[in-house]
Amino acid sequence: MAYIVLGRSGAVTFGSSYLGQVKGKNKMKIEIVSDTEYTISELLIDQMHSRRYCIFDVEATGPDEMEDQITQIGAILLDASSGKVEKTLETLVKPSKRIPAAIERLTGIYNQDVEQAPSFSEIFQDFVDFTEGTVLVTQAGYEFDWPLLQNECRRHEIMMLSNSILDTKVLFTYLYPEIKDVISTNLLIRHLEIDDSDIQRHTALGDSILIGRIFAKLLIELELRELVKIEIEQPLLVKRVQFEKIM
Repeated sequence: MAYIVLGRSGAVTFGSSYLGQVKGKNKMKIEIVSDTEYTISELLIDQMHSRRYCIFDVEATGPDEMEDQITQIGAILLDASSGKVEKTLETLVKPSKRIPAAIERLTGIYNQDVEQAPSFSEIFQDFVDFTEGTVLVTQAGYEFDWPLLQNECRRHEIMMLSNSILDTKVLFTYLYPEIKDVISTNLLIRHLEIDDSDIQRHTALGDSILIGRIFAKLLIELELRELVKIEIEQPLLVKRVQFEKIM
C-alpha cells in the first residue's frame, strides 16, 4: 500500500529512501479528490489524552510546497495529560532562493534576517530531536507544512521524520462533520472561541502557539464525548485550503 500525503501541487508518497519508513500505526492515506477536496483514511491515533504532542508550523519563501523553501520553523511541546507547554523551539532558516517582497511583508521575515541563519540541513536534526516521542500536530499541514518538509529533506538528502501526524483540520472535520466550509484557522478561532490577541500571526512560533490553543480545545471536546482516540477507517472528505494570491 502507498501512504500518501497531500500537496497542492500533487501527492507525495511515504516510504522512499529520503522519507524513511512509516512506523507503528502511522499508515494514513490521503487522496486528492479535486482542486478543492481530499480524503483521508486509515488514520489511528489512540490514547489521545496521555500523549505528548509537538505542534509545529513553518514559514517559507512562498505557497508552493514543491518549489518554495523553509525560512522559519517554530514548534511547541504539549503534554496532553497536564495541558502544559513544556518547551518551545524557533529558528530562522536560510533558503537558497530569495524571499519575494510580498512574502517578506506577510511573514515579517526579510532576506537580511536569514542571511546568517543556518541552512535547513544544519538545523533539521535539532527539530528531529525536539519531536522525539511525540505525535506531530499541524493546521493545514497535510497540504503545506508536511510536504514542504518532505521536499526539503529530499532536496538535502536527509531522512524524513516518521512520527504520526495529525492535522487540526481533519480532527475538527472528524468531530464536526456537519460543517462543510473550508476549515481555515480563522474559522477555528471563531468556532472554538480562541483568544489570539496576544499572538503574532504568520510567524512559525506564533502560529504554533495558536495551533496549540486550537488543539487543546479539540482535546477537551474529545474528552467531553468520552473519546480516547481518533480512528478514521473509511475516507473522510476534507476541504482544501484556497490560497489567496499574494504576489
